[in-house]
Amino acid sequence: MDEAVVWLTIFILSVFVGIEVISKVSSTLHTPLMSGANAIHGIILLGAVLVTGSTDNDVALVVGLVAIVLAAVNMVGGFVVTDRMLQMFVRKKPKPAATPTEGGNA
Repeated sequence: MDEAVVWLTIFILSVFVGIEVISKVSSTLHTPLMSGANAIHGIILLGAVLVTGSTDNDVALVVGLVAIVLAAVNMVGGFVVTDRMLQMFVRKKPKPAATPTEGGNA
């Protein structure tokens, strides 16, 4: 079997497994799961930078740069979404009572 077909098969199967795993996660575990995924994306980004920096092939360089950009966008977006989700659980401070203005009609 051709090596490209093997890699494509592995990729397609991993997409199906990933969809099944993520769809079974309850909403209460979503924020901790995203925090862990952000850490993994940081490792992926570091690996993409190291692999792209050590290649001499132009095609691999372009694919590596695309991978770096996509991993960076995914990681930053994950942190933004996680932060917004955590802000939902922060208690809002009560507004201070309005003080009467000085020199007003009394």
